[in-house]
Amino acid sequence: MEHKVIALPRLNQLQPSMESTALKLMEETGELAQVIGKYRGLSGEHIEGYSQDEIMYMISKELLDVAQTAVSMMYVLEEQYQVDIGKALEEHIQKLIDKGYLSY
Repeated sequence: MEHKVIALPRLNQLQPSMESTALKLMEETGELAQVIGKYRGLSGEHIEGYSQDEIMYMISKELLDVAQTAVSMMYVLEEQYQVDIGKALEEHIQKLIDKGYLSY
């Protein structure tokens, strides 16, 4: 099974709550959607002057903002609510297998 492994740090200069992190996750997801829509011509705007590579790079930066915020929320769940993210990950992978999205 192929994996994309990205290690993102715990942001140690913030004191996030579950609520603030969830709101930030929605904000970052909205920014990702916005950049995809805008630079792929889905918003009605015609943005010129960017190559396909530049657009994909902008999209990847927004995607990493989403990932960082999701990882931050995992830290919040572990540290403030004692959630076992490792166990949740195992169950998540099993769910993907059960739904036929993934096979070994």
